[in-house]
Amino acid sequence: MVRIRLRRMGSKKQPTYRIVVCDKEAPRDGAFIEVIGTYNPRTEPETVMVQEDRAFYWMKVGAQPSEAVQQLFRKTGTTARFERLKKGESPEVLLAEAATHAQAAAVINPKTRIGRKPVPNPKKAERAAEAAAE
Repeated sequence: MVRIRLRRMGSKKQPTYRIVVCDKEAPRDGAFIEVIGTYNPRTEPETVMVQEDRAFYWMKVGAQPSEAVQQLFRKTGTTARFERLKKGESPEVLLAEAATHAQAAAVINPKTRIGRKPVPNPKKAERAAEAAAE
């Protein structure tokens, strides 16, 4: 059985996830078939990017999303669009709708720590200057 689930990436205490298609028996960080998106819970609001055409393809051939991915798909509207696709609505219209939804959700709060340059520590700068002088 094929599942759509999250694969943890990132450093210690800084998780980001890839949304991957893999065999159900594969370990969480093991082999996967395809990456179809990303999920970053550390931004404000959280960032979810899904390649909906690939998600639709895999769900059409029987891949089951995990509970966590199912929640993300509900938030992004992927599940609702997939239901409309099964009822016969055009995939082009649904993908265009998904693209507009993704552009609207791409605005990230400037207070989010990701992407900021770290403020230099003045004590470290002094020590580095002293070490360079010697």
